[in-house]
Amino acid sequence: MTLNDTEVQRQIRHMMAFIDQEAREKVEEIDAKAEEEFQIEKSRLVQSQRLKIMEYYSKKEKQIELTKKIQDSNLKYQSRLKVLQSRENHIEMLLKEARERLLMVTRDRDVYRKCLAGLITEGLFQLLEPEVTIRCRQVDRELTQSVLPECITAYRNETGTDCKVTIDNNYLPDSLAGGIELSNKNGRIKVINTLESRLDQISERLMPQLREILFGVNEGRKFRN
Repeated sequence: MTLNDTEVQRQIRHMMAFIDQEAREKVEEIDAKAEEEFQIEKSRLVQSQRLKIMEYYSKKEKQIELTKKIQDSNLKYQSRLKVLQSRENHIEMLLKEARERLLMVTRDRDVYRKCLAGLITEGLFQLLEPEVTIRCRQVDRELTQSVLPECITAYRNETGTDCKVTIDNNYLPDSLAGGIELSNKNGRIKVINTLESRLDQISERLMPQLREILFGVNEGRKFRN
């Protein structure tokens, strides 16, 4: 059957319409697929950026917290240093006052005489030497000489041995409150029994108790004497 021109044209238009419809549907399908992939990729990128932002601010928050902790720690440390320094200054002031009061001991001749005799006798027992040299303040030479016999007697009674004691002309400084310094014959072994040295020894030994009396018990201290 032969088609005339009109039918041919109609079929061609029909085919073109079909092809156009197919093309439109394909384009719509491609657009829909592209839109879907775009939305998926956009969601992925948004989520990725959100996680990066959250991670960034989480790190910043931790850095801020760490900085704050360091600052707080430094402030506490500086505050503690000031407290400790203030306490040390107070103790130094008390020790200075105690050193000044040592002069009161030497002003009472009877008290100082007993003190001097005790310091000399103690020094003799510490040295246990047959010959001992004593240094004292020049102002104390006469008093020191007067107590030597009883000191030597006490030493002899306890040890059963004698001891020759000589007062050195190289006197202790007048700036000292008092007391004596003993040494063996060659001067290599010394016992320093000045009033200042005894105060230092006592204050060092009693420092923990002194701190508790002045500032209370240190709760952070694990061991106590």
